[in-house]
Amino acid sequence: MLTIRNMVCDRCRAAVERVLTHVGLAVNHVDLGEVELKRAPDAAQLEAARIALHADGFELVDDHEAVTINRIKTAIVQLVHHNGDADGRVNLSQHLSELLHKEYSGLSALFSQVEGITIEQYFLLQRLERVKELIKYGELTMSEIAHRTGFSSLAHLSAQFKKLTGMTPTAFRAMGGGRLPLDQVG
Repeated sequence: MLTIRNMVCDRCRAAVERVLTHVGLAVNHVDLGEVELKRAPDAAQLEAARIALHADGFELVDDHEAVTINRIKTAIVQLVHHNGDADGRVNLSQHLSELLHKEYSGLSALFSQVEGITIEQYFLLQRLERVKELIKYGELTMSEIAHRTGFSSLAHLSAQFKKLTGMTPTAFRAMGGGRLPLDQVG
């Protein structure tokens, strides 16, 4: 299993698979942040993969702590941006603990130490990027966006949005505000 940083969408999956196949690795399955290979690569193949992935904006993650951080970020991106029309409310600590098979307190401490923000802050930042995306689509009301992204009310969404962006969601919609690439959030 390889862990790849900066995979945030289906196009990233396709790009990573293309890169790894090009360097001679037999790919079994690609998921956000992880690649299952059909057989273990040798050192030369790993180095070739590292260089090729880097050229396309990805990073092969080796150390255990970095792998854990990447898995946390990938799980949050998946939850926030690729969870379909599911209600945005989730018990984040329970979700991450079950997914990573580790105690949340340890995950939280590691994430804060390495990233300089809490898991909850990262989750909120990702949710706000999703809010921006939904605002730009213009298909949902602000109340629907608040519900879909897990905010308890439109007032709660507006307060968090203004606190972190300096403007209300309505002002953001009116000015056609911009968004960050998902791998640059946090």
